[in-house]
Amino acid sequence: MKEIKFSLVFRDMWQSAGKYQPRVDQLLKIAPVIIRMGCFDRVETNGGGFEQVNLLYGENPNKAVREWTKPFHEAGIQTHMLDRALNALRMSPCPKDLRQLFYKVKKAQGTDITRIFCGLNDPRNVIPSIQYAKEAGMIAQAALCITHSPVHTVEYYVELAKKFIDAGADEICLKDMAGIGRPDTLGKIVAGIKAYKKDIIVQYHSHAGPGFNMASILEVCRNGCDYVDTGMSPLSWGTGHADIIAVQEMLKDAGFKVKDINMSAYMEARTMIQEMMDDFLGYYIPKLNHLNNSLLIKPGLPGGMMGSLMTDLEDNLRSLNKWKVKNNKPELTTDELLIKLFDEVAYVWPKVGYPCLVTPFSQYVKNLALMNVIQMEKGKERWSMIAENIWDMILGKAGKLPGEVDQLFKDMAKEEGRKFLETNPQDNYPDELETYRLKMTQAGWELGEDNEELFEYAMHPQQYEAYKSGAAKAAFEKDLAERKEKKQAHEHGQGNMKKHMPKQVTVNVKGQNYLVSISYDGTLPEPAETKPVEVAKVAEPVAPVVAGEGLEILAPLEGKAYLVQSSSETPKKVGDHVEEGEVICYIEAMKVFNRIKAEKAGTIVSIAFTSGDSVEEDDVLMTIA
Repeated sequence: MKEIKFSLVFRDMWQSAGKYQPRVDQLLKIAPVIIRMGCFDRVETNGGGFEQVNLLYGENPNKAVREWTKPFHEAGIQTHMLDRALNALRMSPCPKDLRQLFYKVKKAQGTDITRIFCGLNDPRNVIPSIQYAKEAGMIAQAALCITHSPVHTVEYYVELAKKFIDAGADEICLKDMAGIGRPDTLGKIVAGIKAYKKDIIVQYHSHAGPGFNMASILEVCRNGCDYVDTGMSPLSWGTGHADIIAVQEMLKDAGFKVKDINMSAYMEARTMIQEMMDDFLGYYIPKLNHLNNSLLIKPGLPGGMMGSLMTDLEDNLRSLNKWKVKNNKPELTTDELLIKLFDEVAYVWPKVGYPCLVTPFSQYVKNLALMNVIQMEKGKERWSMIAENIWDMILGKAGKLPGEVDQLFKDMAKEEGRKFLETNPQDNYPDELETYRLKMTQAGWELGEDNEELFEYAMHPQQYEAYKSGAAKAAFEKDLAERKEKKQAHEHGQGNMKKHMPKQVTVNVKGQNYLVSISYDGTLPEPAETKPVEVAKVAEPVAPVVAGEGLEILAPLEGKAYLVQSSSETPKKVGDHVEEGEVICYIEAMKVFNRIKAEKAGTIVSIAFTSGDSVEEDDVLMTIA
């Protein structure tokens, strides 16, 4: 009787549902309860977007990882994390020295296993990470990013697994991040891997959304899978994962040996998760993410992205509808925008060479599709706005695409003087650690135990600076307060809002002010003598101070404005001369940096933002004279 072991993907449960992760005090409270459940041999504790979101709400992720992994070690449960190979823990590629430090830091902090994946499945990105992880003493689990396309065949995946095994991978993961792997195909992939190396550990990760994953779990287990990733209520199913109860019962019935679940502890953990959602995390979990949706089969978007996608889509829809109202166009609903986006992703994906739709390439394809939708809704052409990160993917800067790039991009690249690359992706990103070490020393910042603060700064420079300054926490608390207020107003309805409605207003008729009583239920007060009232005079508006006249450079989309993207760049300042087409700043939107270029040659006479400021579409960024 073969034993199947379970992992609780606690980090991914939250990321698949919404935008944020629990605070460290919440993690420490639930850890012993998860342990008492008794059914998990592994728990996913960190990695991927975990550390960025800690920074975004003002918490030190290094402290969180160290304290969170400790109770599981003491209980003999392995901890594992998710990493993005060339990109490590971020959206953009990392230099070699930072990648090497990454594994040393995570091992020192208490993470046992790293799941290494590349959305391009490029061995040149994965194999160095296998080596760095093993050198640091971690278990290197190499992932096959699963998708469904003409180029992603059973043979393709089995050959890829063989390369990783030959390069020293300790384990193989089938990372079915969108849940669109077909059960029969997945079973054949596992069988092929086990035929090549019988004792290699295989772990299966899948999302529930499209509806395949229970059948897929059964099929991979019948073909030799050793570990299965699961979730738990109230964050199972929907854009998340199959619930541990259902998976355990299914496999037990199929004749596999599985551990029992302490249901008392399960219910206690379930209650705690709900309390975390009620505290603040639930304000960032859209209701649609609780639902399964087979419409996800066509676009193949990953469950881990759907949480943030649905939250961010609110902002995109609001911005787009603001434009529509201004231009007397009918507004879109969330569902209408979502369907347009899904259809456009399916259209765009083959044209950009079938990258696996997983971070960061899922965001790149989704962002390209969404910008197309928004531009077309405004009467503009497709492809009129392509972020540099997306061009890097198309040109092969971050690795080789599995399929052929459409001719339209080849023509656009030639017209813009861009070149396709076939060099080793790592060669495009020189070492930077010493630059960040110097910046920290100059700022008087500690490098941290095992250089973990240096690692964090170099990995997430913009977010780390916002964390250190307190701006991140302030922005998060402001946003959370607004979401709570909005929810309370919605729940209490019009009846509650009436308490805040005015009982009297002053109106002006032909230059004369009158005090007027208002009734909301049809009852009127006794008529009183109506007479003019004095109203304080409003001061005449003062003309804004103009730092300089010239061409205003407007924000083409909503996001956060930055003067630079990396430490190697010199920020523009007032008085600098710029050439037409020169990059002058960036807008970070939907997790990518969009270059903003000078629309004419001249001198910068004003800069209207501070790095990290939120800007809306058509806000003035700079003025060039």
